Amino acid sequence: MTNDEKLYPFDRIESKWQKFWRSKGLFKVDTADYKDKYYCLMMFPYPSAALHVGHGRNYIIGDVVARYKMMRGFNVLTPMGFDAFGLPAENAAIKGGIHPEESTLNNIKTMKRQLDQWGVEYDWDRVVISCLPDYYKWTQWIFTKLYEEGLAYKKKAFVNWCPSCKTVLANEQVVDGACERCDSGVLQKDLEQWFFKITDYAGRLLKDLDKLPNWPERVKAMQKNWIGRSEGVEIDFKIDGLPDRLKCYTTRIDTIYGATFIALAPEHPLVEKLISGSKEAAAALKLIEKMRAESKISRADAEVAKEGVFTGRFVINPVNNEKVPIWISNYILMEYGTGAIMAVPAHDQRDFEFAKEYKLPIKVVIDDPKNPIDAGTMKEAHVGEGIMTNSGQFDGMRSEDAIEKIADYFEKNKLGKRSVQYRLRDWLISRQRYWGAPIPIIYCDKCGAIAVPGKELPVLLPKDVEFRPTGESPLKFSDKFVNTKCPKCHGPARRETDTMDTFVDSSWYYLRYITPKLEDRPFDTELVNRWLPVDQYIGGVEHAILHLLYSRFITKFLFDIKMTGFDEPFKNLFTQGMIIKDGAKMSKSKGNVVSPDKLISDYGADTVRLYTLFIGPPEKDAEWSDRGAEGSYRFLGRVWRLVEKVNSSELKVDSKKTTMTKEELSLRRKTHLTIKKVTEDLDGGFHFNTAISSIMELVNETHDLLAGGSVNDSLRQKTLDEAVEAVVMLLSPFVPHIAEELWHILGKPNSIFKMRWPEYDRSAIVEDVVTMVVQVNGRLRSRIEVPADIKEDGLKENVLADPKIKEITGGKTIKNFIIVPKKLVNIVIG
Repeated sequence: MTNDEKLYPFDRIESKWQKFWRSKGLFKVDTADYKDKYYCLMMFPYPSAALHVGHGRNYIIGDVVARYKMMRGFNVLTPMGFDAFGLPAENAAIKGGIHPEESTLNNIKTMKRQLDQWGVEYDWDRVVISCLPDYYKWTQWIFTKLYEEGLAYKKKAFVNWCPSCKTVLANEQVVDGACERCDSGVLQKDLEQWFFKITDYAGRLLKDLDKLPNWPERVKAMQKNWIGRSEGVEIDFKIDGLPDRLKCYTTRIDTIYGATFIALAPEHPLVEKLISGSKEAAAALKLIEKMRAESKISRADAEVAKEGVFTGRFVINPVNNEKVPIWISNYILMEYGTGAIMAVPAHDQRDFEFAKEYKLPIKVVIDDPKNPIDAGTMKEAHVGEGIMTNSGQFDGMRSEDAIEKIADYFEKNKLGKRSVQYRLRDWLISRQRYWGAPIPIIYCDKCGAIAVPGKELPVLLPKDVEFRPTGESPLKFSDKFVNTKCPKCHGPARRETDTMDTFVDSSWYYLRYITPKLEDRPFDTELVNRWLPVDQYIGGVEHAILHLLYSRFITKFLFDIKMTGFDEPFKNLFTQGMIIKDGAKMSKSKGNVVSPDKLISDYGADTVRLYTLFIGPPEKDAEWSDRGAEGSYRFLGRVWRLVEKVNSSELKVDSKKTTMTKEELSLRRKTHLTIKKVTEDLDGGFHFNTAISSIMELVNETHDLLAGGSVNDSLRQKTLDEAVEAVVMLLSPFVPHIAEELWHILGKPNSIFKMRWPEYDRSAIVEDVVTMVVQVNGRLRSRIEVPADIKEDGLKENVLADPKIKEITGGKTIKNFIIVPKKLVNIVIG
């Protein structure tokens, strides 16, 4: 596009104003000054590739909020950093054939350039890069604190294994049975791994969702479901012929008399012991291994074909002393309860299907008096309430009442106890990949596992390691890294070779921004307590169960060890929808990525910003259209021409004209209605698209009055000037470059972002106005126009603000204020 074809000189003005903002330190904040503070934070990105327009939505939204709050008088802190460790960055490096550090730092430069081009501004003096030692030193320090408190531990467990990424995954990183990163099917593998004991915080994490009224209900519901609280009874079943006890958890203790088999998860720790000595042990183990290899998601699916194997062992039902066979089944997961259930086919559909498949007994213990249930003819389980039957002393009770009575019976006779269980499992943080913070643990044959002392942190990630994934941690093959001295006895020792999940890095970064260069602590507690919780957090809903839950956990832990004075990190949360193309999420593999670089080159950053904000409600997904972007460009060109025309007008003064025309009154009303609407849209939520739409309407009406041209006078000029200034100010958070330039063209000093946000004049937006005579001591002194429905206090304020009345009454005592509604005001002065 040539300069002659451009609707306005965006290429010149955008770089000009970006340099201006940075030279003036517009977004720099001294955190020691926390008066009127406002902490606006966007989730920091993975520096694994260049940004596309879909990514831009997050950062543009945050920039709008920051600029708006700045104009509202807040001291706005808006930092940025990079979530630089982890699989996305490492995989990008492998693909590019260069070291992850080099790849990551190159991508950070690219991303920063793109963010600068968009005109999204940050306090870059506070940048946090999680792969640098000055940051991950403190990630490791937090690990050691968790370890000291018994909240970090290592154990052997069946874990999610991605055969493509060649590493373990947390439960939260498995989506529909596949790796969230590469979509490969996830397998189960029995490995020794490090965990954080997030389950100790399950109750608080659930309960404290009530402290977050300004979080999206969808996000809170997702966390609530993931934590998965339930109330039930934990039963201690005796195993016939073995000294062991088998713990089962049930929320339906009322069905205990109908238990006809026990079902264990294939990963249950007693499995090998139970099948030991069985004639079918070898065949059973083969089927068990097959079940273990299946994805947990598919196993949990209600439609999955039920498979199982009999162990040859029995438990004793404590309520009737019946022997109940123990089976191992694919539909039981270790992630729920104890990994063992009492199976009641008559009253649970999955148990019913399993019993039918393996011809196991079905016993009805809750009946429907209106439609009596026959176990022999049942087509599906009766899962509802009813009347107890075949249940000994509890026969005839309503099943919902029997739950409490049977629970009492179990506790009284020490057969079991009431229990609250959670679906949430401990956070698996071990990764067998190179690009992550090394876990700061040393193994000594004499002293055991010891956390690296704080003075020896960080444990540096070695750079001379073959980092391509093999299924084992690359750090294992670096003797220089592995071999060390025990910090306790100073004897030979070995370092842990797993690295930490990148979600550990991102679980606390929002704290580091306050004092990012602090060397002796992760953050300054006093200043952090002044600035946090974060006032506004912005990011994708895909992080609801990962980053957001983990951040809440780490914040609560830091609160417990008195490092912070708050236990929730984010006061307000906004989750934006995705921008999609051709009906799908943007990705290189789909060939539907829209790069911002060419769009900015052709139309300017403000066009990309405006269209991104105008495309639809920001919390919803939206389809990108290049033609839509062109429409936003044309609108900005129209605004440019409007300001130039109004600013260059030389309207003659008509001294005889003292009242506004109908058209002028209409434009003034529209101006103040628009100020009111945009302010409410920004204060009341993220209604950027409707705010922009109202500004477009104001631009159209201003053009209409300018085109009329029938009356040339200063009153009309004043009306046009007011409208145009409002347009420029209201647009400024959305399209800051053109707004700054137009503000300058209008002859205004300083940055527009140093100006106070406009306030609407209530009297201007009331269509029905009356002219009131104003008398002082009975003599006519002035006339004023006021809204017909103005209240007495407002009327007095308007009258006393009139210049003529102000001059007469100034310094004098007002004895009385007589009002004849809609007609006259008489001020009596002494």
